[in-house]
Amino acid sequence: MPELPEVETTRRGLAPHLERRRVKSVLLRRPDLRWPIPPEISEALPGQRIDAVRRRAKYLLLDTDAGSALLHLGMSGSLRVLPAKTLPTAHDHVDIALDSGRVLRFNDPRRFGSLLWQPAGETHELLQGLGPEPLSDDFDGDYLFDRSRGRSAPVKTFLMDQRIVVGVGNIYAAEALFAAGISPLRAAGRVSRERYALLAAAVKQILAYAIERGGTTLRDFLSPDGAPGYFEQELSAYGRGGEPCPRCGRPLKEASLGQRATVWCGHCQR
Repeated sequence: MPELPEVETTRRGLAPHLERRRVKSVLLRRPDLRWPIPPEISEALPGQRIDAVRRRAKYLLLDTDAGSALLHLGMSGSLRVLPAKTLPTAHDHVDIALDSGRVLRFNDPRRFGSLLWQPAGETHELLQGLGPEPLSDDFDGDYLFDRSRGRSAPVKTFLMDQRIVVGVGNIYAAEALFAAGISPLRAAGRVSRERYALLAAAVKQILAYAIERGGTTLRDFLSPDGAPGYFEQELSAYGRGGEPCPRCGRPLKEASLGQRATVWCGHCQR
């Protein structure tokens, strides 16, 4: 599933083509993706001007006066801005036609993505109860330390909890814990305030760098301009189980944690 940098890369690629453009029409080639597409997408969105393209966690929001179209890429979804006459291909499920003569096209082979509606002035239930954005000032070591007290769950599981902080998925949690020298297996409540400061700083630095590099290419992901991300070539831990640690040269350990592959250095991460 695309992680936060991929979604932010998508947002940055789409915004110049969508913002201040008016929606002329919406074409749904099927009535559902992961969930049924609500009628407001066809009834309320046409005629509206897209004032902003925002990201909240791994969701994209197209803001209008009437409300916001809420998009999630799921496992294999992608968004493209194309000339309106471009013929659809397999799995092109949604076209949002713009007054520029282009369409925003949502392709999703596995249909794990979603297109939902958030009325103006409301917060969709999927966005309620989410933690702060990791690149915001609300997220720092003191925040992590305070939220972790009394928690026995592994710190990696804690860091990936969307109620704690949004958008830190498996790849970037592994990389941040490696950079901070913290074992992913350590109980969240047994990490000191000082080490949480290192972890929060690592999360911010790694995510910001990945965004600038275009995100991490996953099997089905391409950024809106068709170019794959490049950050995967620089991963220190994720997907490198059994390979030499970039710091000490010892083989990296690998185990399953919360049904996800977890890689770390038993010597450098404590």
